[in-house]
Amino acid sequence: MFVIITYDVGEKRVNKVCKKLREYLTWTQNSVFEGEISKSLLMKCLNEIDQIIDEDEDSIYIYEVANPKNIKKQVFGQEKNFDELFL
Repeated sequence: MFVIITYDVGEKRVNKVCKKLREYLTWTQNSVFEGEISKSLLMKCLNEIDQIIDEDEDSIYIYEVANPKNIKKQVFGQEKNFDELFL
């Protein structure tokens, strides 16, 4: 399945959540990841993130796309690329 995950977490947990999501998905821009992932890996990822976040303060949004061919992605302005940030 294709997923888009966005998050809004406390400053102390931002890097941990970002690092964890990078293990499973592709970074798109600040607080947004996307990519193909199996249901079992998604569950594993979310269980690991659940250990990091504070459910009283943080939020994680998961958009599951049944057919990624139905997504039309448009970028306005500068398209960010995670790899370019660290080269």
